[in-house]
Amino acid sequence: MKTFYRFCVFIAQFITLGLAAAFLISVVSPHFVERVRQTVGTEALAPATPVAAPPSVTQSAADHHTESLEGLREDVITASYSAAVSRAAPAVVNIYANKVVSTRQVLVPSNPVFQRMFPGIVLGPVKQRQQSLGSGVIVSTDGYVVTNNHVIQGAEEIAVVLYDGRVTRARVIGGDAETDLAVLKIDAENLPSIAIADKAPPNVGDVVLALGNPFGLGRTVTMGIVSATGRQLNLSTYEDFIQTDAAINQGNSGGALVNAYGELVGINSDVYSPTGGNIGIGFAIPVGTAKAVLDQIVAHGRVIRGWLGAEYADVPAQTGTDTPTVMVRGVYDNGPAAQAGLQAGDVLLTMDGQPIASQLELRNREANLPPGTKVELAGTRNGAPFKLAATLQERPQRQTNG
Repeated sequence: MKTFYRFCVFIAQFITLGLAAAFLISVVSPHFVERVRQTVGTEALAPATPVAAPPSVTQSAADHHTESLEGLREDVITASYSAAVSRAAPAVVNIYANKVVSTRQVLVPSNPVFQRMFPGIVLGPVKQRQQSLGSGVIVSTDGYVVTNNHVIQGAEEIAVVLYDGRVTRARVIGGDAETDLAVLKIDAENLPSIAIADKAPPNVGDVVLALGNPFGLGRTVTMGIVSATGRQLNLSTYEDFIQTDAAINQGNSGGALVNAYGELVGINSDVYSPTGGNIGIGFAIPVGTAKAVLDQIVAHGRVIRGWLGAEYADVPAQTGTDTPTVMVRGVYDNGPAAQAGLQAGDVLLTMDGQPIASQLELRNREANLPPGTKVELAGTRNGAPFKLAATLQERPQRQTNG
């Protein structure tokens, strides 16, 4: 019995010494322990099937420099839109519009007594030169540039700074206050042009990049996503804004909103901000609208739209239907609607047999038809159905100041 007891004590002492030695080795040489563990694990386990590397976030960037990833761990995912920027940025220009404005200079006496006697002496109009900052996009290699109308409105001289640093003057081909778009023409050699993504509209959640000249700093790129589409802000007549959280600031107006492939999806136009600075709510004019305005201005010097001569409002669906309807708020005297007998309060359901989805959709449909086109309208008046025919006229040009 005593012998067995001594044997157990020996075994316990041996285990204790072994654990102490292992602890001492792990402290003094942890790399040795790791190598032993890997060797034992490799021999004990069968070879595992290689795990495929995760897909790149920037699959759209075909010329991404894969050699720059050498030395990085395989499980690190890097994202870069440099290929998209390289494709789009050369076609984005800085615009400096100089204009002369007249102000009245008032001379106010410094003495408080004289201020009460002579509150101010008007010296007459004083002309001052102002410069507005903006951006533009070269849409053709022969020098057509699209920008916002408010960037160049009233300008006497427009300077365009190209991506390579060249400075050239631009002339205004035409402007459209209804969409806040304008077309310029520059004469220079070896001009780049941007690719236009007009085959499908952007979707909410798509990555977009805003390129422009914020605060006159020069070429700047910001990134965000498409936050919403079809926004209406009542800033212009024809609105279908793309909302984005890509930073858009003063001077970005008229610049490019591009997708992850570097293709133009919109023209940066405006921001919503109670503070005047970027808070992540910016708006761009869809490229489809910009392209339609460009084609008309290049062809005619202005945008020619069909016009019914009525104002509309969206109203809830009528009883028994699931489709919202459009109500006539008013008609213009001697306009096509008035001549056809349309009245304020009429509810419009179809035009040429096609359902009317909204007042925006109806306005765009009539604008896309040439003046002189005859259309058939159907709806209800005081609950009773009616039909009438109207012949579209050309929409009067919107008058702007400056």
